[in-house]
Amino acid sequence: MFTRMLSLYGKSVKKKEKEFLKTIGKEKVVKEYKQQQQVPDFELMDPQEALKAKRDPSKILDSYHPKSVESFWYKYWETNKYFHPNANEALKTDKRYVMVLPPPNVTGYLHIGHALTSAIEDSLVRIHRQRGFATCYLPGTDHAGIATQSVVERHLAKQNISKWDLGRDEFLKHVWEWKEKHGKEILSQLKRVGSSLDWDRFAFTMDPKLQIAVTEAFVKMHEMGLIYRANRLVNWSCGLRTAISDIEVDYADITKPTKFKIPGGEYEFGWLTYFTYQVKGSDETIQVATTRLETMLGDTAVAVNSKDQRYQHLIGKELVHPFIPNRKITIIADDVLVDMNYGTGAVKVTPAHDPNDYECGVRNQLEFINIFDEDGKINENGGQFKGLHRFDARLKVEEELKKLGAYKDRQPNAMRLGFCSRSKDVIEPLIKPQWYVKCSTIKERMIQVVQTGELVIVPEEYKNNWYRWMEGLRDWCISRQLWWGHRCPAYLATVNGKVPDSNNSDDWIIARNLEEAYQKAEAKYGVPRDNIELKQDEDVLDTWFSSGLFPFSTFGWPDEQHPDFAAFFPNTILETGWDILFFWVARMVQFSLIFFNKVPFKYVFLHPIIRDKDGKKMSKTLGNVIDPVEVIDGTSLDNLIKKVKEGNLPAHEVERTVAQKKLDYPNGISECGSDALRFGLLAYMQKQDHINLNVAHIEGYRQFCNKIWQSFRFALQKLRPTVKYQQIDPNTAHLFNGWILLKLDRAITLVNKSFDDYEFGEATKAFYGFWLYEFCDVYIESIKNILSDKNEDETLKTQTESVLLTILDVGMRLLHPMMPFLSEELWQKLPHYEGKASSLCIASYPEPQGWANKQIEDDVELINGVVKTIRQVMSDAQLPANIKPEIAIVSLSGQQDYDVLSNNSDIIGLLSKSQKPKLYQNEVPELKTWNQNTFGTKAKIFANLKGQVDSKKEIERIEKQLKLIQGQLDNVKKNIDIRLLKQ
Repeated sequence: MFTRMLSLYGKSVKKKEKEFLKTIGKEKVVKEYKQQQQVPDFELMDPQEALKAKRDPSKILDSYHPKSVESFWYKYWETNKYFHPNANEALKTDKRYVMVLPPPNVTGYLHIGHALTSAIEDSLVRIHRQRGFATCYLPGTDHAGIATQSVVERHLAKQNISKWDLGRDEFLKHVWEWKEKHGKEILSQLKRVGSSLDWDRFAFTMDPKLQIAVTEAFVKMHEMGLIYRANRLVNWSCGLRTAISDIEVDYADITKPTKFKIPGGEYEFGWLTYFTYQVKGSDETIQVATTRLETMLGDTAVAVNSKDQRYQHLIGKELVHPFIPNRKITIIADDVLVDMNYGTGAVKVTPAHDPNDYECGVRNQLEFINIFDEDGKINENGGQFKGLHRFDARLKVEEELKKLGAYKDRQPNAMRLGFCSRSKDVIEPLIKPQWYVKCSTIKERMIQVVQTGELVIVPEEYKNNWYRWMEGLRDWCISRQLWWGHRCPAYLATVNGKVPDSNNSDDWIIARNLEEAYQKAEAKYGVPRDNIELKQDEDVLDTWFSSGLFPFSTFGWPDEQHPDFAAFFPNTILETGWDILFFWVARMVQFSLIFFNKVPFKYVFLHPIIRDKDGKKMSKTLGNVIDPVEVIDGTSLDNLIKKVKEGNLPAHEVERTVAQKKLDYPNGISECGSDALRFGLLAYMQKQDHINLNVAHIEGYRQFCNKIWQSFRFALQKLRPTVKYQQIDPNTAHLFNGWILLKLDRAITLVNKSFDDYEFGEATKAFYGFWLYEFCDVYIESIKNILSDKNEDETLKTQTESVLLTILDVGMRLLHPMMPFLSEELWQKLPHYEGKASSLCIASYPEPQGWANKQIEDDVELINGVVKTIRQVMSDAQLPANIKPEIAIVSLSGQQDYDVLSNNSDIIGLLSKSQKPKLYQNEVPELKTWNQNTFGTKAKIFANLKGQVDSKKEIERIEKQLKLIQGQLDNVKKNIDIRLLKQ
């Protein structure tokens, strides 16, 4: 917060930050703060009584309490259906704003990334709702196939139960029970952060209506020729026994031999092992090298370059496999695979377990031999090594090669290892029959929609990432060997007792249900139903398949006549982290183009990824994860440590993580509330890929909430019951009334523009600067005398009350998208007027009036400059706060400036916390002994500090200052002399 204000408001802000950070979070302060008063619990009150109490300005608390402020309002908003647009009514207007919440995992919890997503998305939705748009912000959760199944399997494992013990149907009952028990937690947390979601349209990706959509999409795409079955290499997770997507693979780059703990044990990786094959019928050998020695059990060729003179005489000859004598291994020429200048110039080929070798195998029609079971053990094709864990087999193969004299050497080798993000096992390339989506026919269109602006990506620098990814787009494997998820609507047909081939697409029937499958089979094979046996595919679809349909499946598709589909599809915008641009955003665009030939949303906004304050990636292992609920409610250091110890961290990591918590949060985390969290996260939104989050800055915005609260308390105490909203022309108003209206209009302009440009950090800065530095620090101080009982100028007092009321009303409407709870709480306490909305949710958003008056701004700038100079004189003299010195001002810039200062001398005294200054147009002799300073060329400031200052200390201060200035002057002279010498 403070550092972002530094460039705008000067070095004093940095000083304030240091002072502030010394005091926030201290347990004693927090305890005393909470004991100041009893805070009512509005959740326990009758709704009507609670609303009445909330609207009563006389019952405003002495200080800001987040829990009190945030209670009641969400229930009030839901009850009044502010978040639920009627589709038929929405169809009557072109002003529609539609967004789907990126569906979090159903068994997940709210993490700081979700909090950022909610802050951004909800601020956009709320501002458009206030602008009069029919807004639909649709919530949902993702069934998260692998993640959820893994959680439930671990839960059952604690009871010594495996999914195999239960069987598919019984296991799925357990998953549904788990979902019902834990799946609502994140939804309640989304309400905590104020997300104005249309809960009546909530969607779960395994809901019946979405299952219908998934099935329809699969069937239609198969009919279009876009879904097909193939036997290819996949990323296989041995721990989960399923293929996984690229996004579920974590990579580790190692530069030297390194040990990793994986399911099954601890193993070392990073060695390149050399061994030889003997040429059949000869004493000649050929040397190869590999980082995965166990895969030699699946070798079916050794490739050389056709131009390599060393091996030309061997091309076409067979090799002897040392452990599997009947294995045919041929020496082949493949100039694509082999660089004859690299290594030995000979490459072992395992077509079934390496992507490059797979392509080589296809080119040369080699045999594909799988040597792994689904759990990563060597199968019957591995000969004597059958049953061994693949990495135990690696060691055993090396041992046996040494016995045979075929082992030559091993060397450290830098390499990249892929790990399953869930099981932490090393990924194995494995050939499996899977369902694929053809992507080659759509990728040019996906590039085109961004190039033509049909789809607008913000920030635009991600457009190049989009183009690069699309150009390399490969067909998408959508099968998963899981039980939890959308089962593939594919049926393997046994006809007249003939055993079908699951690898052959012709033996599969794709249908919406079993009845339709039988009808299609009868028509296809020309035999009666009694001669056909159908079995549905055991596999389920990739989670990204169902979530890729989310922008339209949630609005009634495939029923394109559904009112929701007509009103809310295409959506307006999709907001998410840049890290899933390709894995989710691209799939939604792909499906929408396939089914409707149009994009699913006009805009894609990609937010940064949150890291800790030191720029490190947040992870449970590092112990630097920030729980947003702990920031909202506050928590003690003891609770933070307890949470670490009760977690799943390895014992050796616990001690280090606890030490880090003690360092980061010595006094725990202060209660910040949802509004401070939202505002703070939005304030971090600058043009960057990552946010280095410091909780202390969120705590700072908690103090800003209290500043807003206190300014309201002051105003509500000063406003008389007779106050009325009036349109005041800033050009004819009292100077400071006109000035604050001009500043308000400028803040409105900046906030609106910032939201329209997705510059959320700029929006917060504009409001923060206006409310704190202009409204609180200047305007409120300047009107205290005007609003006092002693002031008898009724016209000025009435005008000032109206302006103050305008600032409060418009200010809260302006703030609402960023701080929904606090703004609603305070706005509801303002006087009622005809046409006032029942909630800020539907109150009109402020629009700029285009006001401008340079003279008013110059006049107040002059006053503020003089005030700051007076404060500087007093600060330099280190006057106690209770001392108000005698002040004189000599105006240096003409009669008009003199009149401005003279007419506002009482305000200058108030703002500078000094006596009302005397005004002169020329210096008088008595001022010569007073301390002085200048405000540019506008004015000289004199302060009578006689008897108020320790003369000795003042002389020391001045001498120190002179010494500093002399040093700076010497440096300047030195630099000038050096430049002259160079010339």
